[in-house]
Amino acid sequence: MRCLITGAAGFIGSHLAERLLAEGHEVCGIDAFTDCYPRQIKERNIEGISASNRFDFIEGDLLRLPLVALLDGVDWVFHLAAQAGVRQGWGNEFVRYIDANVLATQRLLEAAVRAGNVRRFICASSSSVYGEAACLPVNEAAPLRPVSPYGVTKVATEQLCMLYHRNCGLPVVILRYFTVYGPRQRPDMAFYRFCSALINQQPALVYGDGLQTRDVTYVDDVVEANLLAATVPAAVGRAFNIAGGAQVSIRDVLGLLEEMSGTPLPVKFLDEQRGEARNTFADISQANYVLGFSPRVGLREGLQRELDYVISYARSLTSRPYLGWPYGSISQLLGERGDDR
Repeated sequence: MRCLITGAAGFIGSHLAERLLAEGHEVCGIDAFTDCYPRQIKERNIEGISASNRFDFIEGDLLRLPLVALLDGVDWVFHLAAQAGVRQGWGNEFVRYIDANVLATQRLLEAAVRAGNVRRFICASSSSVYGEAACLPVNEAAPLRPVSPYGVTKVATEQLCMLYHRNCGLPVVILRYFTVYGPRQRPDMAFYRFCSALINQQPALVYGDGLQTRDVTYVDDVVEANLLAATVPAAVGRAFNIAGGAQVSIRDVLGLLEEMSGTPLPVKFLDEQRGEARNTFADISQANYVLGFSPRVGLREGLQRELDYVISYARSLTSRPYLGWPYGSISQLLGERGDDR
């Protein structure tokens, strides 16, 4: 299949591109390299696949690229590009979310209809569409009541997708991700920040009391869900929760990092931030029944992989020899000073 991935140099997009290439597909990746985090991180994400003769990469903004031409011959579209972040988007920042999440999606949907050859359009959504769900675990029929500007734009994105499905026959599938983590996670996300604080011997910054809970999903499981959404006929025209299927508190995650590393991780609690749901927990029975989706990577295994990645990335920023993990202390891995770079 010929596949197009928006946000291909990002966290989930780069993993998805690797999987599709490994299975023999052709991939065209698009990324705008927005300034939400350093460009070199995204460039590193796609280093391993850039040399493939089945991977084409285009740097550009979905609001300006010739999308109809780019979609010519494309079978599967995986729309992952978005302006993320539930704490941002208030005030003047909201226009960035409208542009990147709503207008860009509408333009891509319109181009897919005009191209006339797209067999499946998979759109990444978020648990943020539910806001503070009245009943947990939340299923796909629950009211969509976002508590952040980001969540509002994801609801709009979903509604646009369904409009183009119902009115134009575009074979759309919506996947609502619940707190995705793993190697290459965005550096502003909690698990990455906690791992970084650990190896730099700094306090982990936690918004609120740390008792809030999340249903967390390892990135490989999200990639698997995308492939299932592209191939299962009964998925078309539906939205699915994609999650790990178990709740964990932020304090539990911090304790697990301490246990795995053998290193204390002090915590600094900050004021709660507006735009965040207190608890998330997904009912994934529909994804299991229709898609055959079942999460395979548990929290301990997934968190260990992310910690190993963050350590590896930190090492790549230094010239010090590798001392091995889990041998020695975190400070030894990065030099005598935890912040040594």
